[in-house]
Amino acid sequence: MAAERIEILQVGPSVASFNKALDDAYGVHKLWLAQDRAALLAEVGPRVRAIATTAGFGAKRDLIAALPKLEIVACFGVGVDAIDTAYCKERGIPVTNTPDVLTEDVADTAIALTLATLRRLPQADRFIRDGKWGDAKRGGGNFPLADTLGRKTMGIFGMGRIGQATAKRAEACGMRVVYTGPRAKPDLPQSYLPNLRALAEACDVLMITSPGGAATAKQVNAEILQALGPKGYVVNVARGSIIDEQALIAALQAGTIAGAGLDVFADEPNVPEALWAMENVVLLPHIGSATQQTRDAMGALTVRNLAAHFAGQPLLTPYG
Repeated sequence: MAAERIEILQVGPSVASFNKALDDAYGVHKLWLAQDRAALLAEVGPRVRAIATTAGFGAKRDLIAALPKLEIVACFGVGVDAIDTAYCKERGIPVTNTPDVLTEDVADTAIALTLATLRRLPQADRFIRDGKWGDAKRGGGNFPLADTLGRKTMGIFGMGRIGQATAKRAEACGMRVVYTGPRAKPDLPQSYLPNLRALAEACDVLMITSPGGAATAKQVNAEILQALGPKGYVVNVARGSIIDEQALIAALQAGTIAGAGLDVFADEPNVPEALWAMENVVLLPHIGSATQQTRDAMGALTVRNLAAHFAGQPLLTPYG
């Protein structure tokens, strides 16, 4: 490793284009490959000037504390709930993330997951693959009727960039959209409701696009699911922590709500087995922004933030 190269710590793996860009520009220490994490940090920690991480891996206080010369935390992803941003602020360490570049793909996934959940598309696919279409002996015949999107109300919890992009797509499908969040946004045409319970009572599909973190942890709980009702659906493309998973499982089993579409979970990649066999649930492995084009753009933005910092220029997308 050339002595003049800036040394950074990459917390976890990412797409090949991002990994290569980091390797080309910096002296990269790959934390996830270390057989002895503590030994690696003890060796390189005093020289590391930046953390490159992802929304999933984050950067906790103990990691940040092990890097006395740390100048910046650059996150490949929008969510920073796995980063100790309060401690970073205390130490004067800027944090960057990658908003905007993944908005459209996540909104596409939000609507695709809504369609898949209400129209039961994965179940219909399995129905054919299991040889049931037209075969009454296999318990088949015709596939059961599903639910329609048109004329339903989508309630969006978190009307930021992704929420607004999802609203446009929902309205194009003939849905009415209402929303809630920390405050009303007067420039938006959709109706604002004062709290999550009011939103759940007013909608057929509760769409979660809110940031994660302590402020929204388990906000969608048994009370909210009860308010959503037996004809209502939950779709989550935000963070698994926002839903009380045990309350959701209980509501699905009891018929308190009609179904759920989930791209995120509380303890990824561990998905509660109780959800696996439920025919009223569609499960995705956190693929909201998982297209090659978007992931390459996220990586490029993360690298540009690092470059701007070390060149003494303004950060492109500072968080907070």
